[in-house]
Order: sequence, then structure tokens, then C-alpha cells
Amino acid sequence: MTETMNQEHDGSIFADIDEESEEQFSAWQRNLRLWKETITEQFSMLTEDPLVVAAMAILAFFGVVAIFAPYIAPYGPKERLMVNALFAKWIKPSFLGGEGGYILGTTAQGYDIFSQLVYGARPAIMVGLVAAVMTVGLGTLVGLVSGYYGGYVDDVLMRLVDFVYGLPLLPTVIVLVTVLGPGLENIILAFVLLQWRTSARVIRALVLSLRERSFVKAAKISGASNWRIISRHIAPNVLPMAFLYGAFAIAWAILTEAGVSFLGLGDPNSVSWGMMLQSARVYSAMTEGTWWWFVPPGVCIALVVISGFLIGRGYEEIVNPELQVEG
Repeated sequence: MTETMNQEHDGSIFADIDEESEEQFSAWQRNLRLWKETITEQFSMLTEDPLVVAAMAILAFFGVVAIFAPYIAPYGPKERLMVNALFAKWIKPSFLGGEGGYILGTTAQGYDIFSQLVYGARPAIMVGLVAAVMTVGLGTLVGLVSGYYGGYVDDVLMRLVDFVYGLPLLPTVIVLVTVLGPGLENIILAFVLLQWRTSARVIRALVLSLRERSFVKAAKISGASNWRIISRHIAPNVLPMAFLYGAFAIAWAILTEAGVSFLGLGDPNSVSWGMMLQSARVYSAMTEGTWWWFVPPGVCIALVVISGFLIGRGYEEIVNPELQVEG
């Protein structure tokens, strides 16, 4: 994939910046400006795709729902609405003639499904964003260090990557969460410990190519420190690749959290979409045809995961221009 990067010119993507104007800035201000310009450029290219814009809008929508969940949900996620019932039974949604005026009805435990659906956006968005940032951050750091320094450092880090590659994602996450204990923080930790491997290997391959470019060699000859070369000349050039794997990591993290929660290993102190599916299975909602209990969380999971993959596909076209289809 690295060969398809836009590397026809042998210079830094910031080579056209006026050196005289940079003299009035300190080193960190210059780096900050370069990173801001890179992110702005990548974002403008990304938003040219209407599917990517729609995916961003969906993620933003669920983000807003997660933030304002207490103001949107009519009830608490674990507020039992049928406390006086000897045997609780689900209630149909109001649009299907169910009593009580519940938008999506209630579960067999007497919980409002719509309220649980709204609050379920919180763990999904939190796991997706936090896990993606940590995964890409760790993978990018390992890839930069391994690719730039090479030698013994590269050998050790790549053997570690090979070991992690031998571990299947979901089964290993389930084992780790079982050992560490149920909870969102343990799900995130288990996911990050496994998923950083992909971005680390790809970015390392890209850095191996970049460190041989003329602008990096010129920086070394001029006496620039390793940190300056990595942060100013190499890291901004691998940023699109990091964003690409970050978008995919959002989707995989949410899917992993849903799978782990469906098995009953989710955070017992919160309600997630995966836990809603697990409850629906336990109370035979799927066999009883109570679709309003398990279809909405399934649709939400699908929308968020597909949005993450669509954003990743958009970044993949930026990283690999050959994938772009001319209209």
C-alpha cells in the first residue's frame, strides 16, 4: 500500500513553506502550524465524498445523543416502570397500540427500550473514540520508532507485532476481559493491546521509505535532531495513514464492545446496545417476535460501524489515489 502513496515528488509535503516567514516562530509553533495545515487539508479532501459526509453526520448525531442522553431519554436506563407487576411482561410500542405511551415499548424487565437505546450511545461512542485514539496512537508511535531507528529496535518491535498478530481479536479480548473483569475500561484496554499491530506494521513500512527521501537526509546533514526529523518531516507524512486506521478502529472497537457485551461481559453499571441484544436473547424476544426490542440496537450498531468503515474508505482513497473512481 505504501507504494501507492503519492510519492512522485521527492520532497516534504511542507517544502513550499516560506522559510523566511518561519523564522519568527519557535520550533513548536512551526510544528503546530504544519500539523494544523495537514489536518485541514486532509479534512477538506475527505469531505468531498458525500458518503463520507453522511457517515460523519451519523457519528455526530450519535455523539450528540450520547452527550444529551439525560435530556432526550424520558426515563433512566435502569428505571423499572412496572414495579408492582408480579410477572413483568414487555409492552408494545405506542405506534403498535401498546399502553403507557412508550415510544419503543418496554423490556420484559420493565425498562423503557427507547431510554436504553439513547443511553446505549454513550458506551458505544466512548469505546469507539477512546479505543481508536489509543490504538492509532500506540501503533503510530511504534511504527515511527521502529521504521526510523531500524536495527535492533526494529527487530524487537516487529517480533512483538508478529506475536500479537498470532492472537485472534475477539476470542482474545473475551479472555482478557474475563480475567480483568467486566467493564468498559477493560474492553478498551484489551482491544488496544491487540489492534495496534496493524497500524504499527503499515506505518513502519511507510517510514522505511520516507527516511530514505532527500528531504530527510538533508535534515540529518543539517544537524536536525531525531525528534525534529520525526515530528516535522516524517510524522505529518504518515498522518493520512494513521487517520485511515483510526477510522477503521472506531468501527472495530464498537463491534468488539457489542460482541463482548452480548456475551454478558459488558460494564454492569451501564447499558449498551450489545447488552440490550443480550437481554433480548435471554428473555426469548427474538423467538417471540418482539422485534422492537432487538432491532433498534442492532440498527444503531450497524449504522455506527458502517459509518466508521465509510470514513475509512474515504481516507483510503486519499492515501491510495488509484482507488479513486473518475465520475
